[in-house]
Amino acid sequence: MSKFCFGADMGGTTIKMGLFDEKGTLLDKWEIVTDKSNNGSNILSDIKNTIENKLQEKSISKSDVIGIGIDVPGPVTGNGIVNGCVNVGWGTFDVKSELEKLTGLKVEVANDANAAALGEMWQGGGKGHNSIVMVTLGTGVGGGIIIDGKIVAGFKGAGGEIGHITVNKDEPDFCNCKKKGCLEQYASATGIVKSAKRFMEKENTPSPLRDISELTAKDVLDFAKEGDTLACQVIDFVCDCLGFALANISAVVDPEAFVIGGGVSKAGSFLTDKISHYYNKYAFTPCKNKEFLIATLENDAGIYGSAKMILEK
Repeated sequence: MSKFCFGADMGGTTIKMGLFDEKGTLLDKWEIVTDKSNNGSNILSDIKNTIENKLQEKSISKSDVIGIGIDVPGPVTGNGIVNGCVNVGWGTFDVKSELEKLTGLKVEVANDANAAALGEMWQGGGKGHNSIVMVTLGTGVGGGIIIDGKIVAGFKGAGGEIGHITVNKDEPDFCNCKKKGCLEQYASATGIVKSAKRFMEKENTPSPLRDISELTAKDVLDFAKEGDTLACQVIDFVCDCLGFALANISAVVDPEAFVIGGGVSKAGSFLTDKISHYYNKYAFTPCKNKEFLIATLENDAGIYGSAKMILEK
């Protein structure tokens, strides 16, 4: 008789759900609305209800379900306690125990970026590797560290917060985390735009970037690919920051490969080749020449990683 599991990827707007078989094949996926009313008090009940509805729809007995993996946008300890989830109104909350009580099923919980990293290692860009560091370059910079197939969550669940590594101690502006000089301030999509504007202010170099009123990170990357001098300076600066941060991470965890995801990663090998170049500039000699790979699961990475957590138990 086949066995099944569920993967849930909780965001501030929707919760992505996936039904998997025990071999890790995604059989069905859907979304439900994240109900943030009353400090998110209905969220776990909504997850319970949608799972029960799916089991009924697919004529699957609960006894054939291995469990539920869920990721959340906040720090999570190794025993499934969420240390604050601002987007949905949660404070410190034992998600694992509460969802197990509601469903009668085994539950595993992780931070969303860590789960995405696990998913990419398992079935995505990092497939075939057992130890990776994933960096997600989007509106912010997220990350996840997987060593020997296991998420590095840290004591308070803050392991893998790559975006908040300090790469410039002289930065005058604050990051959203209230620190200064975080990687996120330079390597995120918003950081790339801000860096481009700073370069345009201090340099007289002619560039088509100056004619764009609503500048985006894609604009900067596209013109850099075409060889625009100013755009190339910006992207070299950004990749220098990334290479520096990842070289320092590598000296601690020594992964097999780095997996780059998020919207900025659509620049492909143009971006990863530059990151690799600057990484090797700063890396400890035994850690040089790592693979730099592109994430492939996109928005499904979280449900894959969440499912993997429960399957490996």
